[in-house]
Amino acid sequence: MTTDRPYPLEVDSRLGLLHMTFLPRDPFQKQLFACFLVFFAASCIAPPNVEFMLMQHVPTIASLVLLVYVVNRLALSRLSYSLTILFLVLHTIGARYLYSNTPYDRWAYWLTGHTISEVFGLTRNHYDRVVHFSFGLLMSAPIQELEQRYLKLSLTMSCVLAIEFVIAMSAIYELIEWLVAVTFAPDWAESFLGQQGDPFDGQKDMALATLGAIISIGAIGLMGGRRHSPLPEPPVLPAAGIPRVSPKN
Repeated sequence: MTTDRPYPLEVDSRLGLLHMTFLPRDPFQKQLFACFLVFFAASCIAPPNVEFMLMQHVPTIASLVLLVYVVNRLALSRLSYSLTILFLVLHTIGARYLYSNTPYDRWAYWLTGHTISEVFGLTRNHYDRVVHFSFGLLMSAPIQELEQRYLKLSLTMSCVLAIEFVIAMSAIYELIEWLVAVTFAPDWAESFLGQQGDPFDGQKDMALATLGAIISIGAIGLMGGRRHSPLPEPPVLPAAGIPRVSPKN
């Protein structure tokens, strides 16, 4: 049986499985996702430390799988999707160089003739702090959007819960990162965690993520929750009892 559908889903009645496309439906989101995949693949070429990069990319792969699921099942605005991809780009850079070794000073010197550490008087590599701050700044908006739209929460409640979600996920990430480090790389735990001699590194990372979320959610509150309209809702198909859909020849 052959039929046309505006949304490329297949339902196998024998297995009762819902098959989703890998790329987003929206052309802009599709191009952005494809660009990120190219960037991700390029970042994996000749990394300084393959083992650490693979460990750092476990959450990257998990996030990509979740993102594919979300954009196939839920409506997400282009702004929220772009913010999510931007955060994944920042994390991918840190995963390649192991955060605390990210050579932003070398890049700044190549561009301007001055290093960031020299200009601001920094004594440690702060790329990890930038990414943790960016997690709250960039990811709180998509979270708030989904909470308000699908949990039917008010603007105020969805904003508060988005900040709390960022705080909770930051704490969970720090605990999982520590557990992975002491389990699989105990000799390199401090380097993997990027503490750089700071015993309160995890708490500072969580505080920066919270600050980023407060700034982002504050901006959303000032705009009254207005953002670009989301994409149309994907059609909901029953899990079984529908003939298998195949593309038209």
